[in-house]
Amino acid sequence: MAGKFQGKVAIITGSSRGIGKAIAIELAKNGASIVLNGRNEQRLQETEQIIRSIHPHVVSICCDVSDIKASEALIETAIQQFGRLDILVNNVGVSMRGTVAELNPDVFKKVFESNVYGSVNPTIPAIPYLRKTKGSIVFISSLAGIRGLPGLSAYCSSKMALRAIAESIRLEEKSNGVHVGLIQVGITEIEHNKETIAADGSMKTLKSRDKSNVQTTEQVAIATVKNIRSRKFITTLTGIGKVNKFMQARFPMLVERIILKNLHKFEEKSE
Repeated sequence: MAGKFQGKVAIITGSSRGIGKAIAIELAKNGASIVLNGRNEQRLQETEQIIRSIHPHVVSICCDVSDIKASEALIETAIQQFGRLDILVNNVGVSMRGTVAELNPDVFKKVFESNVYGSVNPTIPAIPYLRKTKGSIVFISSLAGIRGLPGLSAYCSSKMALRAIAESIRLEEKSNGVHVGLIQVGITEIEHNKETIAADGSMKTLKSRDKSNVQTTEQVAIATVKNIRSRKFITTLTGIGKVNKFMQARFPMLVERIILKNLHKFEEKSE
C-alpha cells in the first residue's frame, strides 16, 4: 500500500499489545514494513494477523529484549528479512507500585532491566543500520520521567534515564543524520491483564482505567508517528502533561506542594 513510510522498515519492541501494538498498526497503515516483538507468542501472532489485514510485510520475533543476545538477534533477523532498518521504537516497559521504604530492592532491578536495558540492548546493534538510512530511534517514556512521584520511584528513575540516553545519542549521532525521539506519555488506557510490579516484587494485575480520563493507545500511536515524520525530539502528550513539564522546569517547589496535597491520587489500586 502507498503511504508516507512506504519502503521503510520499523521494529517496535513490546508490540504484542497496548501502545506498542497501536504504534505498529499506525506505522503499517502508513506503509512501513513491520517487525513485531514481544514475549508472548500467542499475542504476537494475533497482532501479526491484524497487520496482515493491512499489508503482508510483517514478521514477529518472540524474544526478551532485556537479554543482550536476544536483542542482537532481533536486529539481525529484521535485516535478514527486509534488508534495512529505518525506525526502532523502544516501547518495552513495566511499571511498579510501592514506597521506597517498603520495596524489595529487586523491584529496581526488574524495572531497570525492562525499561532501561530493554531499550539500550536493541538500540546499540541498531545504530549502524540506522546511520545508513538516516533513520529514527524513538523511546516511549512517560510524564513520570519529568520528576519523581510518590510510589513510583523505580519507574520514574528508569524513565528519567531514558531521557539522558536519548540526549546522549542525539548528540553523538547528529552528524550521522539519525533522528532521536522521546515520547512522554500520560495516563493511557490499560489493555486487559496488564501487570505491574508490587512492592514485594510479585506481579499484580492492574484494574482498568476510566476511559473518559485517559488517552487511547491509538492517540499515543498517532503522536509517535507524527514525531517520527517531523523528526522532533521531545513530544509531551496531554494538556496536563504539558502543564506539568512547564511547571516543573520553572516552579519545582510549587509542583512539590501540589503533589503533597494530592498524594491520594497517586494510589492506583491493583487486584
